[in-house]
Amino acid sequence: MTSMLSKWLRTGLFALVFGLFSLSAPAFAQGSVNPTAQSVKETQLFQALKPGEALAGRVSIPNKAAGNLIQPGRDWRAYNQETLPKIGAIAILGVIALLVVFYLVRGKIRIDAGPSTMKILRFGAIDRFVHWLTALSFLMLAITGANVTFGKKILAPILGPEGFAAWASFAKLIHNYVGFAFMVGVALTFIIWVKDNMPSAVDAKWFAAAGGLLSKGSHPPARRFNGGQKIVFWSVVIGGVLMSISGWHLLFPTAEGISEAQFHATLHGTVAFLMTALIIGHIYIGSVGMEGAFDAMGSGEVDLNWAKEHHSLWVKEEQERKSGSRISGAAQPAE
Repeated sequence: MTSMLSKWLRTGLFALVFGLFSLSAPAFAQGSVNPTAQSVKETQLFQALKPGEALAGRVSIPNKAAGNLIQPGRDWRAYNQETLPKIGAIAILGVIALLVVFYLVRGKIRIDAGPSTMKILRFGAIDRFVHWLTALSFLMLAITGANVTFGKKILAPILGPEGFAAWASFAKLIHNYVGFAFMVGVALTFIIWVKDNMPSAVDAKWFAAAGGLLSKGSHPPARRFNGGQKIVFWSVVIGGVLMSISGWHLLFPTAEGISEAQFHATLHGTVAFLMTALIIGHIYIGSVGMEGAFDAMGSGEVDLNWAKEHHSLWVKEEQERKSGSRISGAAQPAE
């Protein structure tokens, strides 16, 4: 009798435990709930995110930022992955295309009077050092910086995963350190040349004549820097300052968080591509586009006829100020 009672008690206890387990089982184990219908769609999560806000959960650790499931920045991500590459490609390829057309139509801008046997000092050693410091550091930054936007699409398929990873690491290192040289170059550029790059009425005449670039034998008067060179100067100074400030914030982020970093990254990339397009035009005019122009930043001495055609007022000022002491008939013939 006792054994029979014990058996019934065990059976009843087992039934009770089984029933409680069934009631507490997950909904998906009962097969009565559609998990797809009950779960939150990914699109709903994105729609719930307002610009500049993050989707965050709860964490028990001191670092509350660790609870962010999705960081803010959908608009920033779309701009840098879709819009910025288009801006860069249009700006750079557009300028190159215009220069090709200009060269085919206008050709190389020659010295109308022909090279002379006399030269005039245009830029001293300090001027040339500052120019090449700024120019070369900018070119290195442009190449390594463009890797962020175009590297995965252009270089990665060519170099392969390991090769591209090695190049990207090297490019980042160069970009971070050469940036300081560029900052110094921009500061020195402003200090030594700002006095000669203030706008004047002469610049208006230069622009009205298109700088004499579109027709032969027509060279508007200009002082040490003409209107076009002044645009390059102020673009380098203003753009360089903007890139320096934004680059500094990217290297040394503050406590303001990810939104600040996104703003500076957007500013940095946009200004960089616009400046690159401008500098491509500057390089063309200062090298293959104009006869005798490279000498200004090469040896520092330019052909006297070239100087009279492109910077006539400056030549007159130099001759009056130095009484022609910087002009030597014994100098090497102009190339």
